[in-house]
Amino acid sequence: MNSSRRPTLKDVARAAGVSLASASYAINGSGSVGETTRAHILQVAGDLGYRPNTSAKAMKTGRTGVLGLVLPDLTNPFFPSLAQAVLQTARRQGYNVLLADTGGALEEQRAAIRLLVDQGIDGLLWFPIDDSNPRTSRPTTDMGRIPIVVLDRNLPDYDVVLADYAMGGRLAAEHLMAAGHVNIGVISGPLAASSARHRAEGAIAVIRQHANLAWNVENAFALELDPAAARALERREVTAVVAGSDLIAIGAMRHLQSVGLSVPQDVSIVGFDDIPWAALNTPPLTTIDMPIEAMVVSAIETLVQRIAEGPGARRRTVFDVSLVERLSVRRISGT
Repeated sequence: MNSSRRPTLKDVARAAGVSLASASYAINGSGSVGETTRAHILQVAGDLGYRPNTSAKAMKTGRTGVLGLVLPDLTNPFFPSLAQAVLQTARRQGYNVLLADTGGALEEQRAAIRLLVDQGIDGLLWFPIDDSNPRTSRPTTDMGRIPIVVLDRNLPDYDVVLADYAMGGRLAAEHLMAAGHVNIGVISGPLAASSARHRAEGAIAVIRQHANLAWNVENAFALELDPAAARALERREVTAVVAGSDLIAIGAMRHLQSVGLSVPQDVSIVGFDDIPWAALNTPPLTTIDMPIEAMVVSAIETLVQRIAEGPGARRRTVFDVSLVERLSVRRISGT
């Protein structure tokens, strides 16, 4: 065989001493080929450096074996963890993944999805920037050509996989009140995202019923605090804070320390997401854990079924969340 030529399936069959059909069955994991024969063929294919011709396969089957994943901000450590779960789960389903980061910009989101669709992906996992306006959140009519599953946002007309964010807000507030805290502040995430709204609303409803809501401010999902959030902390009116994400919580900790206050001695804090940084922070952050791996498995199973079977009734899958107790919450004496 010419060493400059890419090995073909025929080359694999010839070198392995099997039929072309047997080589195809072994490479594609289908057909009735014995395990010993399959292992032999795969070994020969590896020795030859054979790689399936995905373009030819796509022309024959109409599918590329590739999923698209669109995320809003890879600088947030929540999203690399999510991406890793998607890659691992998709691989087990026999799919590769093309990843796009939109940087939180709607135009970049539209361009990223258009590019992935043009690349011939079989389906799309989409984590939208927000879901405040379903009409503007829909980036392109080209999306109608492929199955789509939306993560974390409750966009109508799409299959969606969510966590029970209001439950998380309630758990955070109840944990603080059980530790004896009465004056509590809330720093929500961007309210254009329903997940951030529901987190805040769940906490606020419980606090107003059983304690005192000192203040409620909004902040980006970032370490940097907006001026309103920083000023609220500096007023020293609260002994505890519910934060809309772990990044916000860690940013609040840093700001409190910069003005001479400590966590949890002066102010207790609960985050949301349980990102890898949460356990490594000083002090380790009490937070709300979302079952990311289970959510990703559900999303990809739904997407693969849509690819195979076509459209169906909209699915909305909601997962429970749980509280992870660490050291950022102090129990007030006497409680």
